[in-house]
Amino acid sequence: MALPKIPDYPLPTQLPEPRASFSLRTTRAALLIHDMQRYFCAAYGEDALTRDGSTLRSVVAGIAQIAKAARAQGIPVFYTAQKGNQFLPDRGLQADLWGPGMQAIPGHEDIIEPLATQPGDIRLVKHRYSAFQRSNLADLMRARGRDQLIVTGVYAHIGCLATVAEAFQRDIEPFFVADALADFSEAKHDMAVEWVAACAGVPMLTQGVLTQLEATL
Repeated sequence: MALPKIPDYPLPTQLPEPRASFSLRTTRAALLIHDMQRYFCAAYGEDALTRDGSTLRSVVAGIAQIAKAARAQGIPVFYTAQKGNQFLPDRGLQADLWGPGMQAIPGHEDIIEPLATQPGDIRLVKHRYSAFQRSNLADLMRARGRDQLIVTGVYAHIGCLATVAEAFQRDIEPFFVADALADFSEAKHDMAVEWVAACAGVPMLTQGVLTQLEATL
């Protein structure tokens, strides 16, 4: 039930045509950096942040670029992070699929260093696949006048996809940054991108996000 060891795979460079015509706007957007904790990122290998050709290394570089631009442009930056040593009633059915999860130690709970939170960022406790479940993410976005969510992080076909689905059902426009997300495999990653394009949001690439935000200042 533990997380798999994840081999490197190529990130998307081409995107499916989205059904939605949402257009990203600096004044409406918030950024979500989803579950980039040491526990989840360890699945890509101990040297994943330095290894040539590392999927995670490329994803982290993309997230860092988007986060830097977001902060410079006054876009709220949200993080999700699970707590270690969860009580079974709190962990719920996730324990049946993934076991007890992380321990309450920095080596599991901490956000990886290249993406460490900055002053003004907001860190939310993660309880279920969707970042909206049992959190005040929607309220915090609403209070800041934000109705678009840029989704980055891990894992694309699990929590990131669930968050996009719930965002759509809350009338929040989701943007799924395909090369700033990582997953278990290329096939699962591509499946998540295809589903978002067909059913809930707009897949984008990092450079497209940066260009669009710059254009809508």
